[in-house]
Amino acid sequence: MPDLNVGGQAVIEGVMMRSADRIATAVRIPSGEILVKTEPYKALSARHKILNIPILRGAITFVEMMVIGIRTLNFSADIAIKEAEKEEAKKDGRDVENEKKKSNALWLGLSVVIAMIVGVGIFFWLPLALSTLLGVDRDAVWFNLVAGAIRLTFFVTYVYVISLFGEFKRIFQYHGAEHKSIYAHEMGEEMTPERAATHTRFHPRCGTSFILIVALAAIMMYAISDSIYTIVVGQAPDLTQRFLLHFSLLPLVAGGSYELLKLSGKTRNNPITKILIQPGLWLQRITTQEPSREQLEVGIVALEAALGVTESKIDCPRATVP
Repeated sequence: MPDLNVGGQAVIEGVMMRSADRIATAVRIPSGEILVKTEPYKALSARHKILNIPILRGAITFVEMMVIGIRTLNFSADIAIKEAEKEEAKKDGRDVENEKKKSNALWLGLSVVIAMIVGVGIFFWLPLALSTLLGVDRDAVWFNLVAGAIRLTFFVTYVYVISLFGEFKRIFQYHGAEHKSIYAHEMGEEMTPERAATHTRFHPRCGTSFILIVALAAIMMYAISDSIYTIVVGQAPDLTQRFLLHFSLLPLVAGGSYELLKLSGKTRNNPITKILIQPGLWLQRITTQEPSREQLEVGIVALEAALGVTESKIDCPRATVP
């Protein structure tokens, strides 16, 4: 099965799809219509050859995907807010949408910043602090094995807890629709909900698998960096020094993990690869759910828009968002 360089992300009541030259986000609104926003895209590593170096391109792509992911989530959230406010605007005759536009944008921006700070604190600093309290801070390998285990435990617990909430369950269903749609495309099949539904919702190139690869790569990278620090300085780094050292190496860890994820996608039929990607596929049992036919339609519409497909088998009302 070829790696066709197509990826995506679930958003609020929709799916974002990215191809080599386009990003498309499709969102279904309460009326049943699918709103589609398409924009041109070319990765920085593709625009500048000097950036297309293994590891470096992975770090750059990691940052690019974070920015694109946040932007598309904000887009879907903005649509949800506007739809919820339409009735209120009709009732009292006020232009509620324009009144709240700036405050909504500000709130979304602050939410992203707060979420990133909390995320760094819980998934990055806290495992280091707990490992230090356990008294394994003088052995680089043991320290990072313990910190990595704590970090993975936090992440899996977090994902499981949010999966219990109805709103996130729908997002996870759209995540499943994204994977099934991509599988149908990769197999060269007709892109219809019926064909997409026959495929598994577990995909080896999923961001969930990427996070697990990052966590495992971090254990090895940070064990090496802590050992080098101890040799050069003459003593093991303290909590603050470890945090700064590990955080500064995160782009390198992300870049290496990206290369491993791409390799797993290209060699997914290799017996060794199948064993190595299993943990990521197991975790997708939480982060993806079986989508409905309507959700598969949204996933396919987003994928077709990203691929520039002009003739679609999906017969449902849709509108282009500027």
